[in-house]
Amino acid sequence: MRRVSKITAACAITAALALTATACGESSEESTSSDKGQLKIGMAYDVGGRGDNSFNDSAARGLDKAKAEFKAQTKELTAKNGETPADREQRLQSLAEGGYNPVIAIGFAYKDAVDKIAPKYPKVNFGLVDSVSDVKNVASIVFTEEQGSYLAGVAAALKSKDGQVGFIGGVDLPLIKKFAAGFQQGVLDTNPKAKVQIQYLSTGSDLSGFGSPDKGKEAAKGMLDKGADVIFAAAGGSGAGSIEAVAGKKGAWSIGVDSDQALDPALAKYKDTILTSVVKNVDAGVYDLVKSVKDGKALTGVQTYSLAKGGVSLTTTGDHLSDIQAKLDEAKKKIVDGTITVKTTT
Repeated sequence: MRRVSKITAACAITAALALTATACGESSEESTSSDKGQLKIGMAYDVGGRGDNSFNDSAARGLDKAKAEFKAQTKELTAKNGETPADREQRLQSLAEGGYNPVIAIGFAYKDAVDKIAPKYPKVNFGLVDSVSDVKNVASIVFTEEQGSYLAGVAAALKSKDGQVGFIGGVDLPLIKKFAAGFQQGVLDTNPKAKVQIQYLSTGSDLSGFGSPDKGKEAAKGMLDKGADVIFAAAGGSGAGSIEAVAGKKGAWSIGVDSDQALDPALAKYKDTILTSVVKNVDAGVYDLVKSVKDGKALTGVQTYSLAKGGVSLTTTGDHLSDIQAKLDEAKKKIVDGTITVKTTT
């Protein structure tokens, strides 16, 4: 573990001197305008940050849209592997002290930090993505990941040649288990004889499973060797490794997550083997929160983005789902009307 006393002190000093450069995170970007009364948006990314081709990038799209539309000033800070809770707290505090409002924390790992820091700044609106806080000035932005994953399971079962499919989770945590549960249920509801391999890349407080493409690649290779021909990875940046491994196996499909990974420039060479992606529209949640603050009617409490509301969906890039789209539409309708209740645990 790193020593944090000197880092914390340095962050406090930097915040007081206008939050420059990489104050309390691995990386940051900041606009240069400082017009009086200008909206200032602070973004605290999870491990991987902008450029992870997945979860954080989805949030970044929402930030970029808000920045352009509202001519806002922004600052972006990113979590690092192996950091302490104090580091996350200081990151949020530095943004609040710097006059950023809203301050948006991307990822469930920020929950404790938000719970501790938000009450100290009651006039600042905080956003917390993927977890729920009871603090009054916090909007908890959550998604029905299991519903989108169910549809991915239906697609996997219909596309698999022999019913052997796999799921790779970044970290063995309740949030990622929602993806696994929905996926497995969708597969087995579609093909009761199918087999679903499930593997997590790290456990507990070790969040490295979200930023280790090599681990994702190794896990996918293991599943392919055991006969899987469709693999869904809900593993942040690690999913790129899984997509790469699947692309090397003739006839196999990968399923991306959070962003439309078939459109990601870094994964362009693998797009023909990306069946679909389970998109979680974090960008919509980020944008909606920023707009609410801009309009003077800040969102608070739990804001749920469901399948019915377009919060989660399957992408159709590459037109790989056209032959099974009718069955996917049928499954979606049953989820929306309550005929199918999707599990959140396996």
